[in-house]
Amino acid sequence: MDRFFKIVGLSLLLAGCGGSAPEPPAQVKTISTQNLPASMRGIEARQLFGKLTNASAQTAAPFGGYSKGCMAGGVQLPETGPTWQAMRLSRNRNWGHPQAIDYIQKLSRKAAAQPGWNGLYVGDISQPRGGPMLSGHRSHQVGLDIDIWLRPADDLTLSRTARENISSISMRRAKGAYTNSSWTRQHHEIIKAAAQDPRTARIFIFPGAKVQMCNDETGDRAWLRKVRPWWGHHYHFHVRLNCPPGTGGCVAQDPPPAGDGCDDAQEWVNNILNPPPPDPNAPKPKPRRELTMANLPAQCVGVLQSN
Repeated sequence: MDRFFKIVGLSLLLAGCGGSAPEPPAQVKTISTQNLPASMRGIEARQLFGKLTNASAQTAAPFGGYSKGCMAGGVQLPETGPTWQAMRLSRNRNWGHPQAIDYIQKLSRKAAAQPGWNGLYVGDISQPRGGPMLSGHRSHQVGLDIDIWLRPADDLTLSRTARENISSISMRRAKGAYTNSSWTRQHHEIIKAAAQDPRTARIFIFPGAKVQMCNDETGDRAWLRKVRPWWGHHYHFHVRLNCPPGTGGCVAQDPPPAGDGCDDAQEWVNNILNPPPPDPNAPKPKPRRELTMANLPAQCVGVLQSN
């Protein structure tokens, strides 16, 4: 029960922020405030990263953690490909580490083999140089987080205008305790393919979907370990990739607990259906604190200053 309250508290902290599961503190060297360029002192990092429109002219590398970092040498996912379309192009968040771009393209080809799907609608990846965003996500800062719409991508000829106005489809029922009638076996197979890629660290989706997949899977269940229940995530699923080999400045998240995680997901569902009474001693959520450059890895200054 205590675990449930901890989850609720953290979800409130991340509410409206597109947040994802917690990660260990980034064990990387940060730059001291006095050594920051004057133009960066006292300014929220999101104001600096959110206004850049192109990637840095550097070798591709993630620096820091998924929720406290930046990305050098990012690659832009083409707006439209043979088996995908990038959505909400006005956000300019279709940038990622080269491994993330390759991952999307390969997964989209597998999705296109599913009945009723011609590929994937891809939501936010990262900004051109990663870093904190002007709005939305706390994570997606190092080019290794990918939001993939749960709406079947049946039309890959959508215009830019259409991609601003079309919405994904919610797959949840009873506040996320169950899937609804829009959920199909194709969703199961696409998420399974995403989890079976060795580059995948975790996949976040609403609790009812995880329980549904646990109940429906009759073959190999090892992939279910990577699929983690999390608040929201009923319009899209969130893929988090491992730090690529040789990227020493990237801070990985701890591996998921052993086992398929199905009992844990069922506990989430039970707590949704029968929420415990409020705990008067539960700590109040802390207000969101915006990161400054002094909070980010030292390499992020160079990422910002690169042409």
